[in-house]
Amino acid sequence: MAERGAYAKGVAKREEILDAALGVIARNGYHRTTVRDIAEAVGLSQAGLLHYFSSKDALFVEILRRRDEVDRERMPADPQARVEGLIEVVRHNADVPGLVQLHAELSTEAAHPDHAAHDHFTRRYARLRSELGEAVRSAQERGELSRSLDAESVATILLAAADGLQTQWGLESELDMAAQLEHLWAALRRVP
Repeated sequence: MAERGAYAKGVAKREEILDAALGVIARNGYHRTTVRDIAEAVGLSQAGLLHYFSSKDALFVEILRRRDEVDRERMPADPQARVEGLIEVVRHNADVPGLVQLHAELSTEAAHPDHAAHDHFTRRYARLRSELGEAVRSAQERGELSRSLDAESVATILLAAADGLQTQWGLESELDMAAQLEHLWAALRRVP
């Protein structure tokens, strides 16, 4: 029984670390955040923090996973509202530039199959394409979107636009990412 209690405490500490890391990176930025900064935020040494993760890379992949969990809580379960939910997540991202930077940089690096975040991003994009494809089909069924459009292609384009807008925003912080994504969705919905 003591082992189960120790396991639960370890899981709770990992979650505390990840939650703290989201705040530290959002505040300081990805490049200005060190493992030491995250460790200090939860009262651990660097070695103590890395006890909970197999490596620094594994820590940052888990931070991305946690970010996605938090973002998923913002996404409506109803397919009819999922694209609007994506737009709201993108709007929120303007408040957490360090996390946007982490996502943008690791997603590019993760294209290499050996990268620690490769599987995370592969699964993430597959899940999001599926969920947004369902939202597109729902809009088609309601007559809001042309049935001639391929739902999976539209979902892929929406994700590419969201990620591309985040990259541009990283270079030009006055860019309104959410407004641009809203414009794209409205334009798609006007297609005869």
